[in-house]
Amino acid sequence: MNTTLIILLIIISISLITVVLLQSGKSAGLSGAISGGAEQLFGKQKARGMDLMLHRVTILLSIMFFGLLMLITYIY
Repeated sequence: MNTTLIILLIIISISLITVVLLQSGKSAGLSGAISGGAEQLFGKQKARGMDLMLHRVTILLSIMFFGLLMLITYIY
């Protein structure tokens, strides 16, 4: 069972890294980060399509990653 959980953790880790790298960057530099954050909070155009799906998959994979990590830590 421990081996299965560790293999599943490795698969989720690689998937999480892949999904994060597939996402498009908002802006570069400090000024881009500030204006990008303001645009995300107050802008009328929300993330749509592929960016929205990648964002949701990132959240799901990160919850699975931390949950599985806590489970493995509790078992050991």
